[in-house]
Amino acid sequence: MKSFMAKKGQVEQRWLLVDADGAVLGRMAAKIAPILMGKAKPTYTPHVDVGDYVVVVNAEKVQLTGKKAQTKQYDYYTHHPGGHKYVSFADMMAKKPEKVIELAVRRMLPKNKLARKMLKKLKVYRGPEHEHQAQKPERIELV
Repeated sequence: MKSFMAKKGQVEQRWLLVDADGAVLGRMAAKIAPILMGKAKPTYTPHVDVGDYVVVVNAEKVQLTGKKAQTKQYDYYTHHPGGHKYVSFADMMAKKPEKVIELAVRRMLPKNKLARKMLKKLKVYRGPEHEHQAQKPERIELV
């Protein structure tokens, strides 16, 4: 019996819609990451991008549990001396709530070139409107 190995052109990718209204950030990201990787599909192949596209709406309504909303910080480096900067979760949600979800999902993907391709299939929008109506994304519940 031969093992099935998916090839780049053979993969059929669906479009899925996730509503982040009231969802817990980490739990939502933990369900989105395997969808982007394609782990739920029977044709999963580790070295091929077989995952689906995911559109996340209402990114500004995502929540954290406990006191993390007051204590969580995101750090980055400006590549200048003394350029280690910190941004609080509240500031990040006020300016770029899409980036909060993208960072949470990115950190749950593998750390390689294929993960960068997978992350391009994640589309995050601040409000309930998105520009992927033509793809007819299927609404899924992440319970």
